[in-house]
Amino acid sequence: MNTLFNDAPGAPAAGGAPFITDGDQAGFMTDVIEASRELPVMVDFWATWCGPCKTLTPALEKVIRAQNGRVKLVKIDVDKNQALVAQLTRMGLPLQSVPTVVAFWQGQIADTFSGALPESELKRFVEGLLKLAGSSAPGEELVAEGKALLEQGQAEQAAQYFGAALQEAQDKPEAWGGLVRALLGMGDEHRAEQLLAQVPEALAQHPEITGARAVLTLAQEGRKAQSAMAGLEQRLTANPDDHEARYELATALNASGARAEAAAALLEIIQRDRSWNEDGARLQLLKFFEAWGMDDPATMAARRKLSAMLFR
Repeated sequence: MNTLFNDAPGAPAAGGAPFITDGDQAGFMTDVIEASRELPVMVDFWATWCGPCKTLTPALEKVIRAQNGRVKLVKIDVDKNQALVAQLTRMGLPLQSVPTVVAFWQGQIADTFSGALPESELKRFVEGLLKLAGSSAPGEELVAEGKALLEQGQAEQAAQYFGAALQEAQDKPEAWGGLVRALLGMGDEHRAEQLLAQVPEALAQHPEITGARAVLTLAQEGRKAQSAMAGLEQRLTANPDDHEARYELATALNASGARAEAAAALLEIIQRDRSWNEDGARLQLLKFFEAWGMDDPATMAARRKLSAMLFR
């Protein structure tokens, strides 16, 4: 992993007890029922002749490994444990076909599914099991803490938490996006740009990533515009229809943290000339929304005004 994360707190310790094992009838009570009183246990009932099992089991193991010991996986060959399967079937478990996965928590059946699910659905199944058990998926608590620190203006501390979250699970777009925003808050555009280049392709179009990318782009544009802010204001005083000056002023205002004023400047352009620069003012405003977040008060207020203009 990139050295951006090497000193981050909260990283999981290496080693520990194995959390993917082969099970049998003799150890079922200990390995599954008793173990489920400490952490969720998923039992993969499979068979050597089962084609879908050859797809499901490796995918399931991958998802379980990503939990870093928060969930245990016990694999049971149904042909070698026919008496156990018969006993569990009599208890009501749907083991008429394989693969079948049964989740246990606190000694009880928590959930089950049959068939070879795609990895995305396996992740959702495990996350649901963790929530039932009162646990969090890898990195969620760290991401939440990082977001809180970032909102308080503590970018450096937030970066440590986002980095730790990425050490636990690299499929968290909230952690990638949060770390980019934290680095920008620290004034480190170069490392933020490097980090965006490392984002897994599967996450590249997630709103957290596109939003962080928009923040970086706007920061770069804003830095240039800020140095000319006084001149931009003078140009507008001389000519209120100088849309280029107003556009650049909006970018500078956003870079200064004046979100409402930045949105107002772009809305003014749209009101005066909706088609200016091939709808450039509206597109820039949408980029602001992406960077700020759709639930940001400035986004919601400006979006209402934009809708009123476009649909009146």
